[in-house]
Amino acid sequence: MRLAQTLTLLLASLTCVAAGSEDVALPANRTETAAPSGTATTVTTPARGASMAQVEAQYGAPTERHSAIGNPPITRWDYPGFSVFFEHQHVVHSVVR
Repeated sequence: MRLAQTLTLLLASLTCVAAGSEDVALPANRTETAAPSGTATTVTTPARGASMAQVEAQYGAPTERHSAIGNPPITRWDYPGFSVFFEHQHVVHSVVR
């Protein structure tokens, strides 16, 4: 019984450490540099946690809206130079292309 309790505590501790290692804090509006053509370009992308309405108000309508996929639903909006990924109605990531 004691061994089972020790193993349970060990597994719970490892799970907490693994889950904590995935937390990443992002600045409000981050600026990324991309150099696909050999020249550096600065692109400001939406902040993590911003709503779809806030993104559209700040950046305008996207050039393409992709349908939501999966559970939770992940939606992608494409803009010239970057894509924004939403979980439900909020930004979870943006990628400079």
